Amino acid sequence: MAAESTPDPAITEPGTTGPRRGGKGHRRKARSSRRKALRVTAWTAAGVVVLGGAGAGFVYFKLNGNIRSVDINQALGSDRPTKIDNGSENILVLGSDTRSGKNRKLGGGSDDGSARSDTAMIVHVYEGHRRAGVVSIPRDTLVDRPRCTDTKGTAHPAASAVMFNEAYSTGGAACAVKTVESLSGIRMDHYLEVDFEGFQRLIDDLGGVRVKTTKAIDDPQSHLHLEAGAHTLDGERALGLVRTRHGVGDGSDLGRIQLQQAFVKALIDQVEHVGVLTNPKKLFDLADTATKAVTTDSDLGSVNALMDFAGGLKGIGSSHMKMVTLPVRYDPANPNRVLLERDKASLVWNALKNDRPIPAAATAGTATGEATGVVTG
Repeated sequence: MAAESTPDPAITEPGTTGPRRGGKGHRRKARSSRRKALRVTAWTAAGVVVLGGAGAGFVYFKLNGNIRSVDINQALGSDRPTKIDNGSENILVLGSDTRSGKNRKLGGGSDDGSARSDTAMIVHVYEGHRRAGVVSIPRDTLVDRPRCTDTKGTAHPAASAVMFNEAYSTGGAACAVKTVESLSGIRMDHYLEVDFEGFQRLIDDLGGVRVKTTKAIDDPQSHLHLEAGAHTLDGERALGLVRTRHGVGDGSDLGRIQLQQAFVKALIDQVEHVGVLTNPKKLFDLADTATKAVTTDSDLGSVNALMDFAGGLKGIGSSHMKMVTLPVRYDPANPNRVLLERDKASLVWNALKNDRPIPAAATAGTATGEATGVVTG
C-alpha cells in the first residue's frame, strides 16, 4: 500500500503531516481482553505508556516524527456526505501497490511508475465499539469516478466506467476517499494506508502469522508456494498470500479478497500470542515500524490522537467482525472486470448508515472468487 505524505521516508505523495494508525488486534478469550481490529496503532499507543519514565519524551517525539498523514478534509472541502452522528465510525483502509523505493522488489508485478489501491476495505465500527463490519471493494469494479482534487490542489475530471483502483492512481488518497463516498453516500471519518514494505515489516516484527491452507497455493507471479497444511508466514510470504489471485480459486480479484479477509482474521486472533506488552523493546520496535509503515488522515496526526483512536477500538476481536465483499457480478463484456449489483449494494450502505448489521440478502447470489475456506487461522 502506498501513501501521500509529508515528513520523512517511505511513502509517496506530498501533502500533509499527521498521524497514522494501523494495527493488529487479536482475540482473547475474555471479552475485556479482546484487542482490536486493525491496530498496529494500539501497540503504538501502548508503547508510549509502557516505556514511560525518563524515556517517555524520547519515545513520544520519535514516534511522532515517524507519522505521515494527508489532509483529506482540506482537499475535499465541504462537498461530502454528512457525518453520521450515531457513535459509529467509518475508516477507509487502502493497500497500495506502489513500486517506489524498496517496494520495487516486493509483491511481484512490474514497476510502471504508478500506484494503485491493491486492497480497499471500508471498516465500520459500530456504536459502542464492540463490533465491526468490513466491506471489501474489488479493485476491478467498474465505477463512475467523481471529479476530485488531490492533496496537491490538482483537480481531476470525472470519469465513467473506470476501474475502482484508478481513483487512487489518478489523485491519491483524496480521490480514493471521494470515490468511496460517492459510491456509498457515507462519509469516511478516517483514512489508513500501508504499502508493500510497511506490511512486510509489520508481519516480520510480529514474528509471522500462523495460518492453515486446505489446498496448495502455487503462484509464481506473487512469489508464493505453499503446500496444504499449517504455516507460519513471514512478511514476504504473507504479502504473497494477500496478493495472490492466480494460485487459488477462479483467478479473480474476488478470490484474492477472500484470502485477504481470512488472513486479517488470523492476524487479529494471533496478536495475543506475541507477548509485546511484556517486552518493552519488542513493543517499541513494533510501534516504531507501525508509525513508519502507515499513512493516515490528518485528524490522526499525533501519537496522542492515535492513542485515543486505538483506545476506542478495544474489544473488537475477529469473532466480532463481519467481513463481506461489495456485491458485484462478472462483466459479461470482460471477465476480468466486475459490475456493481446496485440494489444489493444499497442494502450494505443502508445497513452501515443506520449502524445495523449487513443483511445476508446483500451478498446472496453475488459473484465470489471460489476461494472460501482455503485459508483459516
